[in-house]
Amino acid sequence: MAETEIDAVRALLRSLPRPTSWAERRERFEAVCAAPAATDATVEAGTAGDNVSIEWSYAPGADPTRLLIFFHGGGYCQGSIASHRHMVIEAGRAAKARTLAVGYRLAPEHPFPAALEDARAAYAFALARGFAPSRIALCGDSAGGGLALALMLELRDANEPLPGCAWLLSPWVDLSLSAASLATKAPVDPLIQKPYLEQLASAYLAGHDPAEPLVSPIRAELAGLPPLLVQVGSAETLLDDATAIAARAGAADVAVTLEIWPGMIHAWPLWASRLADGRRALASMGAFVEERLGR
Repeated sequence: MAETEIDAVRALLRSLPRPTSWAERRERFEAVCAAPAATDATVEAGTAGDNVSIEWSYAPGADPTRLLIFFHGGGYCQGSIASHRHMVIEAGRAAKARTLAVGYRLAPEHPFPAALEDARAAYAFALARGFAPSRIALCGDSAGGGLALALMLELRDANEPLPGCAWLLSPWVDLSLSAASLATKAPVDPLIQKPYLEQLASAYLAGHDPAEPLVSPIRAELAGLPPLLVQVGSAETLLDDATAIAARAGAADVAVTLEIWPGMIHAWPLWASRLADGRRALASMGAFVEERLGR
């Protein structure tokens, strides 16, 4: 049988050993996610708030008044602006929007609520730069998806303006790790396993209760949030996190679009340069954002 595109990505993930130290894990994460960024996009580094690293990108044809604010995945302990640069630029291209990638502080050096504080600072920075909340989409993959949700909950509870919509890719929203798919999908997920998540959660929580809504948004009251697009692969252990958050948001009268992509693994658009379904998922996201944020 011929090797499929997703088989090739699986082989890439299996080819790199799993280290144990945080420094080695971060190095491996960068290598796993590495993809050449498009050369036609304008990229500019900067800072927001109290020294939060950010990176603007702007692909040809983007509407300069529409903004994607992106929080990278990596279990709150790994990942960076660089690891997700290719996907963020292509997401902005698909949505015809400017992008703002946020390099929030990582655990275990900076546990909860450091990431959330940095996310809020980046959002405030975007508003101060003149972006209308209704023209902003909050976006994130894995832990970044959970962080985007936590930020919206904090903004809602503070009666501050919410973004126009949000894109949650393979979101990690339950740090108590109670989802059945952590076991049922373990045989087919080449990237995320429960013991690994337990280590990440412990480092991020640093003694906080995993049932706190701002670390596990699955436990939160979700009414009043803007429209959500939730995308998840059928072959990932966080499948139930995605389907459960979509169901809970829908039950709270939030407009939710849930997409389950057959055969796809965790955060598969990271490999969109070699994976057609990654490009299709980004195109679907782009259409969603255009419709919600206006033209």
